[in-house]
Amino acid sequence: MTIASTLRHLAQHSPASERNREPILERLLQLLPPSGNALEIASGTGQHVAFFAARMPGWIWQPSDRTDGAFASIDAWCAQEGAAKVHGPVLLDATAPRWPDEGPAFEPGSFDLVLCANMLHIAPWAACAGLMQGAARCLAPGGRLVTYGPYLEADVPTAPSNLAFDADLRQRDPRWGLRALSDVVAEANAAGLRLAERHAMPANNLLLVFQPA
Repeated sequence: MTIASTLRHLAQHSPASERNREPILERLLQLLPPSGNALEIASGTGQHVAFFAARMPGWIWQPSDRTDGAFASIDAWCAQEGAAKVHGPVLLDATAPRWPDEGPAFEPGSFDLVLCANMLHIAPWAACAGLMQGAARCLAPGGRLVTYGPYLEADVPTAPSNLAFDADLRQRDPRWGLRALSDVVAEANAAGLRLAERHAMPANNLLLVFQPA
């Protein structure tokens, strides 16, 4: 087996990540300076971090996930994309009082960007508070927490597809489900973060930008 075929074998595939990576990248390039340090929460297959790192050459990335089941996939995607400025993935439970789970804790102000895509609706609600508190601990002054995914908004009609998705998630796990934007913002405020920007994205998703208050 060649190196290329081995990498393809190890690289797990998420259709959703493939669909949304370009719109997210386009927004990140508009939001962020040319260089910085980024932490990705819930890296999953690694498709996002590999794609972004290969196209944002001034940034250094730290992928993470709560289990190591996809670590080989993260490494494989980074190798396939030629994403050199990516640290090895680390275990990180968003609800934990220190990040990461093992090894030295991240220093305060370590990251200019904390990115979390498509996690809040497939995790217990405690993960939202943990994400906000952890980001507040490790963001540099002027840094940004960027979240991406579907949300429920009191003054915006919810797309039928999102309602069906929410019902499916709650049937699979009662702790899951689309989160009310107002509740997410309240958790951010409690952690010392404020919602700075809201961007409508394809397929009824939102990209939210939080910054230290």
